Amino acid sequence: MAVMQEYKCPCCGGAIEFNTTVQKMKCPYCDSEFEMDALKAYDEELQNQQTENMQWDTQAGSQWAEGETNGLGTYVCKSCGGEIVGDETTAATSCPYCGNPVVLMGQFTGALKPDFVIPFKVDKKAAKEALQKHYKGKVLLPKVFKDENHIDEIKGVYVPFWLFDADAKANIRYKATKVRRWSDSNYNYTQTSYFSVIRGGDIGFERVPVDGSSKMPDDLMESVEPYNFNEAVDFQTAYLAGYLADKYDVTAEQSIERANQRIKQSVEDSFRSTVKGYSTVATETSFINLANGKAKYALYPVWILNTTWKDKKYLFAMNGQTGKFVGDLPMDKSLLGKWFLKIGGITAGVVFLVQLLAWLLV
Repeated sequence: MAVMQEYKCPCCGGAIEFNTTVQKMKCPYCDSEFEMDALKAYDEELQNQQTENMQWDTQAGSQWAEGETNGLGTYVCKSCGGEIVGDETTAATSCPYCGNPVVLMGQFTGALKPDFVIPFKVDKKAAKEALQKHYKGKVLLPKVFKDENHIDEIKGVYVPFWLFDADAKANIRYKATKVRRWSDSNYNYTQTSYFSVIRGGDIGFERVPVDGSSKMPDDLMESVEPYNFNEAVDFQTAYLAGYLADKYDVTAEQSIERANQRIKQSVEDSFRSTVKGYSTVATETSFINLANGKAKYALYPVWILNTTWKDKKYLFAMNGQTGKFVGDLPMDKSLLGKWFLKIGGITAGVVFLVQLLAWLLV
C-alpha cells in the first residue's frame, strides 16, 4: 500500500507543496517559502523523537513492625466514607471532611507505614485566626455569612501524599511571530515574521506531591502547597498523638498519571518562560520523556475547617507547616449586580468623556 506524506506549513499549519516557479516548497495559504533541506531536517527531527516508556518504581512506604500499630484506631464516617487513623488519645467525634459523626471501628491495619512525616508547626488557634483573615477584603462576601457563620469543626489531619522523583528530557518546538506596524501617507502596513523556536534540555524533579486520599479535593491540597521538605523527619507514630491521619485509598500506582501531568506541566512552563521577545508564541510540538521514576510515602500536616451556612457546608484547609490558608466562600449575587452596574456606569462615563474630548479637538 502506498504511503502518503503530507508536509505542514510551520507558519500556519496548512499543507504545502513544491512550487516549480521558485523551486521551493511553498504554502498556498500564507505564501511562506521553505528550502527543501530545511524541511527535510524538520521532518527528520520529528521522526527521531522517542515515545515515552517509563516504568515507575512505586515501592513506597514500608511494613509496620510488630506491635508498632498498638493504640492506633480507625475511624469511619458513615456519611462520606472517609477513613482516618488516630491514636487512643484522639477525641474523634466528627469527620474532618463533612462534619458528621464518626465511629471508632477497631485496630488500625492494612496500610503501608509512611517513610516520612512533616510535623505540625501551627496550632488550632492559628487556624481559627486564619479563617477570620480569609474573610477580610472579600467585598462580595455576604455580611450575614460572617455574622451567622460558625465553625463546625477544626481537625488537624495528616494527609497521605505520594512523593515522586523523576528526570525529564524535553524537546519542545514553538511557533512564534514578530509583528511590525508602520504607516505612510497612503497606507497602513503590517509585517508578520514567523519563527520556529526550539528548546531542549533536562530537568530533575524531587518529591512532586500527589494527594493519596480520594476524600480530599486535589485542587484544595495543591493550593496549600508548597511544603518545606527540609523539615521532614522519619515517621514515628508519636507524631500522630492528638491528631488524625487520613488513611490513603489511592495507591502510588493510581497516582502516577497525576504525577506525570504535574511534572510535564512544570517542564512546559519552565521552557516556555525562556521564549521571549516575540509577539505571539504557541507550542507546536512537545516531546517530554521521563526516566528514573521513584515514589515515597509521606504524611503532610493540614488543618481542616468545616463551616455551615444556609444548609451548605464549606470546606477550608490550612497548611499545618506554613499557615497558608485556602477555601471557597459564598458570593452575594445582589452585591455582584451592584458592582456590574457601578462598573458599567464608570465605563459609560469614560466613553462619554473620550467622545467629548474628540469632539472638542475637531
